[in-house]
Amino acid sequence: MKIGIGLPNHVRDVDASIIPSYAARAERAGFATLGTIGRIAYPGVMDTVALAAAAGATTTIGLLSNVLLGTVWPPVLLAKEIASIDGVSGGRLTMGVGIGLRPDDFVVEGRGPRGLGKRIDADLEVYRSVWDGEPVGGGENGAVPIGARRVPMIFGGTSPASYRRMATWGDGYIAPATAPAYLAQNFDNARKAWTEAGRDGSPRLAAIAYFAFGDIERGRAGVADYYSPAPAEYREVVVGSIAGGAEAARAAVKAFADLGVDELVFQPATADEDEVERLAEAVL
Repeated sequence: MKIGIGLPNHVRDVDASIIPSYAARAERAGFATLGTIGRIAYPGVMDTVALAAAAGATTTIGLLSNVLLGTVWPPVLLAKEIASIDGVSGGRLTMGVGIGLRPDDFVVEGRGPRGLGKRIDADLEVYRSVWDGEPVGGGENGAVPIGARRVPMIFGGTSPASYRRMATWGDGYIAPATAPAYLAQNFDNARKAWTEAGRDGSPRLAAIAYFAFGDIERGRAGVADYYSPAPAEYREVVVGSIAGGAEAARAAVKAFADLGVDELVFQPATADEDEVERLAEAVL
């Protein structure tokens, strides 16, 4: 199982200037992946900007948006943004995509929080056409350079439609950020949808685990704040599943490996850069 680490772009009032150095430290420490979490209506760093900064500060580590809220973006703009980050990184980006839940994240006029399933299905067609170099805006020009690729996608979500979407368009599935004990059915659903769609092999299965080593209580408070719009029961499960310290982090690795997960991304609960090496020492 690959072990990744998230960038702290989602931490409330994070100092954005640490993102490149955090990414470089993660690569030096030996993590396989750098991830981001994306929201609009929260005082952090845009996930696409964090990924672009990480792409410029690193050379080999994989990049993953886990997950980006595709439905809040105009699709041509997002497709070009994603292709640009992928190009800057030398083809290291995987687009983790979801449809979003919180109404306040939908800030673009005409793209409100309704009809999200139909919207993402239409948007996926647009992403593909942009990445294939087809003209945009009614003219003759495409939006991406020749040689741009179809950026691989993995999908979040828990509805039957989300699993079907993953099996139709994606390379895999990424589970919600919660305790592994709650996720076996999610991964089984992803595998089943993959098989029913006639796909060869198995889907790439990814998971997220929050962690904090230094100020664990501050980390828990930060995650609770981030998930404050969520139902209290779910928020409590997420906060309770934070890996606080080395032993808890190692236990999370074992639990997710036992579920057959291909990639586990530890998402920081604080923006302390020293947590990078602490986590690496515990789980790599």
